[in-house]
Amino acid sequence: MKRTFIYGILAVFVTATILFTACTKDQSEVRLAPKLSTSQFLNVKSDSATVIGFVVAEGVGFTERGICFGTSPAPTVSNTKVAYTGTLKSATYTVKLGGLTYATKYYARAYATGLEGTVYGEEVTFTTLPIPPILSTAAVTVITGKSATGGGNVTGAGGAEVTARGICFGTSHNPTITDNKTSDAKGLGAFVSSLTNLMGNTTYYVRAYATNSAGTGYGPEVSFLTLVDLPVVTTTAVTGLTKVSAISGGDVTYDGGGTITARGLVWSLNANPTIAGSIIPVGSGKGVFVGTITGLTLFTTYHVRAFATNSVGTTYGADVPFTTLADITKFWVVGGHNGWSNNDSAPFIISTPTSGGAAEGYINIPTDGELKLTTDHSWDDAHTFGNNGSGKLTNPGGNIAVKAGYYLIKANISTMTYSLTKTTWGIIGNATPGNWNSDTPMSYDAVAGVWILYSTLSKQTPPNDGLKFRGNSDWAYNYGDDGANGSLEAGGTNIGVSSSGDYSIVLDLSHPNAYTYSLTTWGLIGDATPGSWNTDTPMSWDAVNKVWTVTVALVSGSGSKTFKFRANQGWDLNYGGKGSGDGNADNYSDATTAPLAPGGKNLGLPGNVDGTYKVTFDPKTLKATLKKI
Repeated sequence: MKRTFIYGILAVFVTATILFTACTKDQSEVRLAPKLSTSQFLNVKSDSATVIGFVVAEGVGFTERGICFGTSPAPTVSNTKVAYTGTLKSATYTVKLGGLTYATKYYARAYATGLEGTVYGEEVTFTTLPIPPILSTAAVTVITGKSATGGGNVTGAGGAEVTARGICFGTSHNPTITDNKTSDAKGLGAFVSSLTNLMGNTTYYVRAYATNSAGTGYGPEVSFLTLVDLPVVTTTAVTGLTKVSAISGGDVTYDGGGTITARGLVWSLNANPTIAGSIIPVGSGKGVFVGTITGLTLFTTYHVRAFATNSVGTTYGADVPFTTLADITKFWVVGGHNGWSNNDSAPFIISTPTSGGAAEGYINIPTDGELKLTTDHSWDDAHTFGNNGSGKLTNPGGNIAVKAGYYLIKANISTMTYSLTKTTWGIIGNATPGNWNSDTPMSYDAVAGVWILYSTLSKQTPPNDGLKFRGNSDWAYNYGDDGANGSLEAGGTNIGVSSSGDYSIVLDLSHPNAYTYSLTTWGLIGDATPGSWNTDTPMSWDAVNKVWTVTVALVSGSGSKTFKFRANQGWDLNYGGKGSGDGNADNYSDATTAPLAPGGKNLGLPGNVDGTYKVTFDPKTLKATLKKI
């Protein structure tokens, strides 16, 4: 369009030059009739525009030239006009039209007036640009310490759609939409805005805003002062727990715009304590503080909250529960059995929160000797306990004589008593070989520190049936499993057996007051076995060779069928081969020992040969053998 316009101007210039030359050659020639052109408009804004006129032929001469315009077609000089007042250096002249109305369509024509009257150029049209919206800002009301209500009224759209409106606000003068703002629909009219997350006792400046395609307009600025707000405080974690005290604290992160006149801790046996109950004052003002709670009862659950107070009121941090320490006593059992080494590696006995200070534990004494009990590693008299000569404890006391054996040791500082009971262990119940009539004895593995038994068990369901662990064939020492989770409780619920078969039975009493057990049976599973991957083929315990064994018909499927060793008919514990690379582990020759790995690769048959095999498995050495028979 610009190039066409330039070409047009050039054509007019050329024509004018020819005419001018022709006229100068012969003054007697007849002058052309006056003619005018409105060539272009430029720089259209919301209140102004520039229009260019061009004198094509001047006739007998012009006394005035300019641009006339209006909001209706074919404007004349009787409408609004702007005369050209500059020095005319060419046939073109430029006139700026001002005082226009925004977003309005105008019609304009060049005009020129001379002796022969007024002539007009072609009509051009243009539309002035819109302006940002026109609006007012409402007074701020409903002021609190953290919120207020404001608003505005968009009274003029500015010639374009109002696409957004609201309130902008901040703590500095003349806030804009780059500061905090609300969004309250669009269009003309009044609106209400909610200002939130304000700071207490703070002066804010507010302006309503509205946005259209021309930009954003703002209403006049108003200001308001928030009220003093409630403070904000957090509660810190509880530390330094003892039997009768604890340490906590808080952090006043916000004073609400007022003065923190009091802060500290409140605590109670109940959740969410307040300043109406037990209180520990810890100064005033903002910031971190620490307080100590004293006079507590041992092994009791309490609740603590930090608090902060200003002129508006009191607020609290989160409720933090804590439990004071129980009256726990830990004795290290030191003597000839551990070379009298009084350190953390020494075996120990310990009390529980509910045992009233009575400590107990099981310790193996491998040889006849002596021992003492200590509550620390200093060997000072106050922390060393021995025999007072009459079977009771005293400080520091004499060495306590003991024969070799596996002992239940008990001690209580409150009563200054102790006992050593030599024990042996077994299983009893209708799941065991002896039913409820006699114990099946277990053997102590001194290296592993556990009691072990390999035995056939029958399927039984608790709580009425199953088995228990019993010491010395005496019901005074028996353990069951209340939660069926492998943890033992004194006198607990009978232990169920999920399926009949041979089991490895382990009793672990090596951790004081945290006694555990396991019942483990083994089998083969896989598509090389009779049960495929659906049903385990159970193995039996070979007490002579101390391995699990089974004689079973296995199939190779041309090398595609495999098997694994699995415990308790589940995948929590299973073993396969150590073969490298993808696919199955290497097949094994007759009578060759196969190394195994937890969760290892599926095992194939030796030479991929179907047949009846004697299979053995040793979970201790992780070795297996497959021998065709």
